[in-house]
Parts: sequence; structure tokens; C-alpha cells
Amino acid sequence: MRVLAAMSGGVDSAVAAARMAEAGHDVVGVHLALSRNPQSYRSGARGCCTIEDSRDARRAADVIGIPFYVWDLAERFHADVVEDFVAEYAAGRTPNPCLRCNEKVKFSAVLERALALDFDAVATGHYAQIVETASGRELHRAVDHAKDQSYVLGVLTQEQLKHAFFPLGDTVKTEIRAEAERRGLSVAAKPDSHDICFIADGNTPGFLAEKLGAAPGDIVDSSGTKLGEHSGTHGFTVGQRKGLRIGTPAADGKPRFVLDISPVDRTVTVGSREELAVESLVASKPRWCGPEPTETLQVKAQLRAHGDEVAVTARVEGNQVFVDFDEPTAAVAPGQAVVLYDGTRVIGSATIDSVQRAAAKV
Repeated sequence: MRVLAAMSGGVDSAVAAARMAEAGHDVVGVHLALSRNPQSYRSGARGCCTIEDSRDARRAADVIGIPFYVWDLAERFHADVVEDFVAEYAAGRTPNPCLRCNEKVKFSAVLERALALDFDAVATGHYAQIVETASGRELHRAVDHAKDQSYVLGVLTQEQLKHAFFPLGDTVKTEIRAEAERRGLSVAAKPDSHDICFIADGNTPGFLAEKLGAAPGDIVDSSGTKLGEHSGTHGFTVGQRKGLRIGTPAADGKPRFVLDISPVDRTVTVGSREELAVESLVASKPRWCGPEPTETLQVKAQLRAHGDEVAVTARVEGNQVFVDFDEPTAAVAPGQAVVLYDGTRVIGSATIDSVQRAAAKV
């Protein structure tokens, strides 16, 4: 097969490309230039789209012995990922830019271009597995659960999975690094990238404040009593505990958490850990990795990229997914993705619109 290997400049994508070439495929490496100004994105070990990363990817392609190109997708990335990130925070929601990048860039723009150039598939260094079945391809968790990235791939459709390869899903990370060393890849010891690639200093509140400006408002408790002030709702996420800067301690002396964010009236509501518990949610814009479920599901759900699974009952009604938790679950934020699992198989995902807190029904 003709395979386009997306090479970020890290060890995972380099080994993925090497494995595809070793398997006999006709492989071409491509690095995605995602920044309008590469100097403004993370550099060194923590980056994934800098000039340095591009050079690391090119060196890896040379060692593997495959052609290498750089594709400029900066405008698409800015529109579909960066602007979406800012707009979601402005609306009081908590987005996942990596998930959006997979949906809009890596497995949309890149895959579309690859197919137009007569490639059969795109291979990446994501930790996930594809299982061939009689009814089609299934997306499953990686063997290395600590590195599993199936959550951010839960937006992929069956058609996209037909043209995807994840060569690392059956291997743990320590073995990937050892393999890279054996293959003579200079990125074998390169640290993993972390945080958000387009926020150079890792200061998300500062980045959002620069983009959105100051919009001061009140911090209140669940009864509406004013506890303090803030410079902008974009500086908060549901479930946040640190950095609230509330001068008045809680009556019981326990920590407070962000319960709700309302950009319209510039109010941030805080409360106890118990008030944070959610018993159900409604999500929209579902994306199914296979056939759309037609019956009520007793499955597991994951709510954050590195979060734990929780048991849920889910049902689909048109463009909405209704999820009830078996046990109240904390820190569920609108804007996040809820990804449903049947064992290790990814059923699909949807974007959380609203939640029902357990305390609200008491």
C-alpha cells in the first residue's frame, strides 16, 4: 500500500513510519507545519510542530530511507483548532484541542489530501489499535494503557478508520524507545511533548487573556453570595480548585471547586466537592467509529484524555446522546468529549453540552 506517515519529530511517529516501511509498504513521510509563526510554538522537547521538530522528522526519514515533505497546514490549524479553542473558552466551555486536531486536521485535511494524491492510508504514532472484523474496522485501546490515546481518536468515523494505521498500539512505550535506539533514530531519547503545542509558555490563562482581553466579574457560591472577583471567566474550568483567589474561606474549611462558568453575566460559581458531582449529561455532535447505536447501552465512558473509565447508561436520540452515570462523577465540563467504550472497543464520542448535578436534585 502507499502510506503517508505523519511525522511530528518525536520518537513515536518515527518508529511508526519505520514499521510501515519495514512491513513492505511504499511510505512517504510528511511533517505538518501548523504554526503561522513557528517561533511562537513550543520548542525543544515539549513541542510537536516547531522548526526543530521538522528537522528531527527529516533526519528520522533519512535514517528510515523514505521520501520526506513538509505540508503547510497552518491556516487550517489556526481556523479549526486555535480559533475553536479560544471561542470555546469564551463561551465558558472546556475544549480538547488534540481531539479537534485529529478530527479537523490529521484525519480530515491530511487524509483528504493523501487520498487525492493516491495514497491508500495515513499512519500516525498514536497509541491505539485497529482490529479487522467481518463488519469493518474497530478502534480499540492500546496495549499500553498509560499511553493510550483512543480517547482523542474517538472522533474518527468508519470511513476514516478504513484509511488509518496505528502501528504502535500493540507495544508499550519503553519498548518503542528501545526499538528507536536499535534503528539508529536520534529521537530515541527525545522527551514526549506535553501540554498545548500552540501555547508557547504553557500559560493557558495568559494566552486566553491576551486573545480575549479582561472581562472582570464576580465569583459566587451556589447560593449567589459574592466571594470574590476575577478578571475573566476564560481563566477557569469546571472542577478547578487552585488559583481561585477567594479571600473568604468556606464555613467548613474545605476547598472550593469551580461548579459553573457563565460568560454572559461574567459569573463563576464555586462550591464543595459534593456539589461538583454529576449524575447525568447531555452531549451533541456524535461521531461513531462504527454503526450508530440503536439501543440503550450499558457501557463505560471516559471524560478526559487521561481520565478513568466510569460505568454509564447511554442512549442516542437523533443528534443527542444522553448519559446517566452509575455513580455520581466529578469534574464533568461542557465542551469536553464523552467517549463511550465497550470493553476496549471505542463506540464513538460526542461533545458535552450540559450536565445534571446530583446536589441540584437534593
